Amino acid sequence: MKKNILVVDAYNMIGNWPQLDKMKKAGRLEDARDTLLHILSNYRKQRSYQKIIVVFDAMYVPGLAQSYDKYGLKIIWTAEDETADSYIESLAGKLQNRLTQVTVATSDQAEQWTIFSQGAMRVPAWELYQDIKRAKKEVKVQTQKYQDEASVRRQPWDEQQLKRLAELRESLEHED
Repeated sequence: MKKNILVVDAYNMIGNWPQLDKMKKAGRLEDARDTLLHILSNYRKQRSYQKIIVVFDAMYVPGLAQSYDKYGLKIIWTAEDETADSYIESLAGKLQNRLTQVTVATSDQAEQWTIFSQGAMRVPAWELYQDIKRAKKEVKVQTQKYQDEASVRRQPWDEQQLKRLAELRESLEHED
């Protein structure tokens, strides 16, 4: 089975996801970045990605080139003279092989052709947003199902169940 890696163009998500775009426009870009990381960290747990790499473009924070882990994600800040697009294209080319399937989340149309030619897959920002919402809903449904099943088992046995249990016990005793 192939190893699945998701590479995310962070500012594409911030600009295309309503709650994050709203934060950015309100002058809360740092909050939008951190919220994106929390969302993606939870999403990674809900889907089959071994790794999610989030790439921030230096356009908003010049001179900050760095790489670190946070919330179970790999965070990359590009160099001042490097765009997230060029970094992601290069990274996808390095990671994509017969044992690894790379999916790139971006809204940049030009980048998709390079990504496809390397064998990687592309998911637009809006589609990723919708899949994250679906994954959240699936977890809620599954959690509710488990809670419902657990509450049924914790209830005391009613008279009909006790009577049936006694009948089973008697039938087993008579078989000996």
